[in-house]
Amino acid sequence: MKYRRFGKTDLHLSVFSLGTMRYLQSAANAQATLERALDLGINHIETAQGYGQSEVYLGQTLTALGLVRDGCCWQPDGVGTTPTNRLYITTKITPKPDAEQMAAAIDLSLERLGLETVDCLAIHGLNTPEHLAWVQDPQGCMQAVQVAKTAGRIRHVGFSTHGSLDLILAAMQTGFFAFVNLHYTFFWQRHAPAVALAQQKEMGVFIISPADKGGLLYTPPSQLQDLCAPLDPLHFNARFLLSQPAITTLSVGAAQPDELDWPLAIADQTDPLTPLEQQILARLNTQAQTLSDRCQQCYACLPCPEDIHIPEVLRLRNLTLAYGMEKFGRYRYRMFENAGHWFPGRLGSRCTECGDCLPRCPEQLDIPALLQDTHTRLQDHPRPRLWESI
Repeated sequence: MKYRRFGKTDLHLSVFSLGTMRYLQSAANAQATLERALDLGINHIETAQGYGQSEVYLGQTLTALGLVRDGCCWQPDGVGTTPTNRLYITTKITPKPDAEQMAAAIDLSLERLGLETVDCLAIHGLNTPEHLAWVQDPQGCMQAVQVAKTAGRIRHVGFSTHGSLDLILAAMQTGFFAFVNLHYTFFWQRHAPAVALAQQKEMGVFIISPADKGGLLYTPPSQLQDLCAPLDPLHFNARFLLSQPAITTLSVGAAQPDELDWPLAIADQTDPLTPLEQQILARLNTQAQTLSDRCQQCYACLPCPEDIHIPEVLRLRNLTLAYGMEKFGRYRYRMFENAGHWFPGRLGSRCTECGDCLPRCPEQLDIPALLQDTHTRLQDHPRPRLWESI
């Protein structure tokens, strides 16, 4: 396992982190998964108040394994401050409109975790202009965060986001945050400017769900497997990310212990892309360019009068046609109109063919036709989000 400095926090985190959104089956399974993560060199665990019983199970596990000392977490028999001795915990709390609600939420998370101090607190889902306004309000939620930080109950503060690039950059410019949790993968590079700004501002970068929401890469289609051969798509995507020094750590959302072994097989590979990996990258890019009606993801078509997230709808079409990622396309497409500000936008079938977007498209694409084509290919029945089904 390699370790990287998490920006100005000065924490040295394993390049893979155990994410616990799927850490929901039982306390016993949670303990077994955490023990396997520790065996593999992971020293950073990420949870959230909104992940069902995740904080509770994690707190019970930390206590059962005797890892809580002096109000924070250590590796078994760990002493000193080397990366393999400390165990770092991040939890996340959704933005609140006022300090009182945030203070109560901080109390609840620390109680559930059985900790006096949490290493990192992230504002969970800073997704909308309203959320940013709450953060910037002098009497808002960050007042309670700062009080907790001054009292030593929180060491470092960051945010996670599913918001627009402009919103993310604005939040990073507030100066409130030492790290950011981002969606960013080979298959979705929209947030590259945020990664660059994080490096400039010495912020840690935690990549959210690079395998699952990054493309369902645990079960890739044969077309994508062939394009990535002799590597598998999961490892290629991880290498694409870890070859970038600005990125600190990637989330692995294991539901059980054996789900950690395969992704962490490259945990020691953080160097620049090899010639072979560069060939794979070029092959994937060339394949994408074969689509004559490919959306270039410039976002010039927005805003849409019908609130359709045109670039994201067409990105799913791009991936389906170029790489055979139809399963992933269906998985993400059915989230439209079912996940609120976590995945905003309406279905492509809502297009009224008003033509508002057409003169703004530099590729002169027939956007209404492509939206309907995407809907025909990817429409499916909505399902609950993971922690809502437990």
